[in-house]
Amino acid sequence: MPGGGSYDYGLWGMVILNVLFFGVFAIGLLRPQRTAEWRSLGVFSAFIVALFAEMYGFPLTIYLLSGVLGIGLPTGSPYGHLEGHLLATLFGLPVWATLVICQVGAFLMLTGLWIMWRAWQQIHASRGELVTDGTYARVRHPQYSGLFLITVGMLVQWPTALTLTMWPLLTWAYYRLAMREEQEMIDLFGGAYEAYAKRVPAFVPRRSERSRPATLRARS
Repeated sequence: MPGGGSYDYGLWGMVILNVLFFGVFAIGLLRPQRTAEWRSLGVFSAFIVALFAEMYGFPLTIYLLSGVLGIGLPTGSPYGHLEGHLLATLFGLPVWATLVICQVGAFLMLTGLWIMWRAWQQIHASRGELVTDGTYARVRHPQYSGLFLITVGMLVQWPTALTLTMWPLLTWAYYRLAMREEQEMIDLFGGAYEAYAKRVPAFVPRRSERSRPATLRARS
């Protein structure tokens, strides 16, 4: 055990468990079929592998910071799980503050999971029609909004150099996928979808946006 104290890494079983959980959840709710959908899901999969490999497997970012930049590892239990948090290392945060940050990240992740689940329920209750009520009255792509919120929560809970670098690529991949799907909705539903798109934002709800009953449903 390097440096004394606890060593909370090398838990590759936890890495596999978490990657499988979020991967299966994403596949089940997003239901990728086409190449572009699988490609975007591949970016998300790479993101969660990188995240949990550092969270439970090997603290690569902390080692890079301490080795390349000369930033000292936290004292006490330098390889303990909470002490190895990137923000704890950079700003010398106490364990309780790091724990609060992790809980905020977990809350964002759970909220994102709930949004994706609600959107999935609406999609599969629509019987192929396009409807703009419920979560789709707030944003046009609630499943992707939920996915973005999950990844933001992951970055808050356990930021790493690799995931911070990958996040813009992840959001760009799903933005492009959403815009492609919107063109398909326009081709299918014409002016009805165009009017809906003018009224409802794509990913981030407006503060004044209110749910309105309608007869159309977005695919994502």
